[in-house]
Parts: sequence; C-alpha cells; structure tokens
Amino acid sequence: MAKLKEIAFAVLFATCVLAPVAALRAENPMHVALDTDGVTIRKDNDVLLHYAYRDVPFKPCVRQLFTPSGINVLRDAPPDHLHHHALMYAIAVDGVNFWEEQKEPGREVHRSFSDVKVGEQGKSPDAGFTEQLDWINPRNKELMLKESRTIEACELNNVKATFLTWQSSFAVPPGKEFVTLSGSHYFGLGMRFLESMDTGGRFRNSAGEAGEVVRGDERLARAKWCAFSGLADGKPVTIVMFGDPDNVRNPTWWFTMTKPFAYLSATLNLYREPLKITSQEPLVLRYAVAVWDGNVEDSRIEQVYNQWITNK
Repeated sequence: MAKLKEIAFAVLFATCVLAPVAALRAENPMHVALDTDGVTIRKDNDVLLHYAYRDVPFKPCVRQLFTPSGINVLRDAPPDHLHHHALMYAIAVDGVNFWEEQKEPGREVHRSFSDVKVGEQGKSPDAGFTEQLDWINPRNKELMLKESRTIEACELNNVKATFLTWQSSFAVPPGKEFVTLSGSHYFGLGMRFLESMDTGGRFRNSAGEAGEVVRGDERLARAKWCAFSGLADGKPVTIVMFGDPDNVRNPTWWFTMTKPFAYLSATLNLYREPLKITSQEPLVLRYAVAVWDGNVEDSRIEQVYNQWITNK
C-alpha cells in the first residue's frame, strides 16, 4: 500500500506539474518537482528550496533555502544539535516533546500531499504544496495533533529575494475535546543557519529592541519581523522572518541567540503561557521567510513586510 501511494504521488506530480512545465515557464518560471528524498521548488533551472519528508524520522523540514545567487543559508542536523533541522516547526503537545530528539520524542509523520500549486497566468508567479501530517506519541502511537502544512515559494513585485511562506493549520484529533501546546522559550518555527554564519552575525527587528534576556545570550523580543545578517561562506546575506498579524499572540515573540551559534525562532511564548486548541477551532499560523544576497536596510524590510501582508 505504501508503495502504491508513492507511485500515485509521483504520477500526481508528473501530471499536474512536470508535464506542463515547458508551457508554464514563459508566464511562470517556478515549478515543483518530486526528488528521491523530497520536494524541490525551482525557478527556471535554479533551486529555490528543498523540502525533506522522506527518511526524516522525526520531522519534515525545509532542508535547503537558497538566495537568488544560489547560496544555501540553512544547516540540517549539525553535530552540536542533531535535532536542529534547518527550517522546522516543533512544539510540545500534551507534554510530548516534538523538538528535542531524545527520550522518546514525538514524531511528525508525513501522510500525504493534498495539493500541488503552480502559479496561474496573470497572477504573481508562485509554486508550492500542501502536506498532511500526523503528530504521533511514540510511546503508545497515539495521534496527538493533525496538521495541514502549506509551503510556497512566491515572487513579490520588485523584491529581489527568495520568498517562502509557511502556513500550518493544527486540528484536534477525533475523539478529543482539546490539546494543550507548551514547550521551551525557543519552541516554534526555528531556523539553523549555515556554519559560517554562527559567528559575526547581527539580529534586528521591527521594534528596534534587543528584547529581554532569557538566559546567557538568548533573547525574546516582540515585533512584526526579525532579521539576521551575516556572512555565508564569506558573502553577505540577509534573512528575515515575518509573522502574520492574524496569528494568535501577535506580534510574534522572536527567539534569538548568537553564541555559541546563531539561531532564530518564531514562538508563541508557550513556556510562560501554554495554549489550548479546541476541537471547534483549529489553530492557523502563517509566517514568511525572505532571503537576500547582501545587506538590506530596515526600511526596505518594512516595505516588503507591508507588501506581503497586502497581497495575502
């Protein structure tokens, strides 16, 4: 049965995406393709991002994300923290830890792809997919949470950046009235950077505040967006995460750290205030990530944030 599902998925990609690629490139250079180990979104022949869902025992993730010039800014499973998977989402659900990968961690299990999107003629070109995941308690195989995750690569007018949107809709499984989300101060949509960016980088945010010290060099600041600038193998890059104003607990609580490595995470302040999701009201969270070559001014980041919000 599993083999048949993989074949069906490959046929879906070939029918919906790969076959019309040549015709679409004139109006829409972005397209989606199934690889042996995940899904790749390209613009013409350039890879924008690679999403891993096979052979990932704990959580699917955006394993690679490239600047327009082709620099990958993400790092997956570094030796110091094997559970840091590039760009990933993880929290605790009813006490089961889906972030760290020790002592029987929770597993985000890929189930299917329900939608494959390629930009429509006359609209802003974009491409992406929607994935269905089950969050599983490994101790008793209980279904803890259901997630519908949509990843899209988008083009904004006059924005020379790789632009990704991440939307997760979380629903309580059948038979449960509610679940409680909790976790450490860094749980959320987390991003681990290229090794060369672990030193010498700089964080800033729309509020212009460093934020409160949580421990050591770790800080939490509330803002519309948070940016990190550093050198990726000697070349300057700027990475920005945006929080949708419709998200619960807006503005976003941004976790940042620069020592002993750089890390950025969009959080919900769950370590202070656990969040209950009921069966009547799913939780929808939406974020974006923009990756530029070079250094980008705050004023330009603010313009792009407003453009993203206006176009959603």
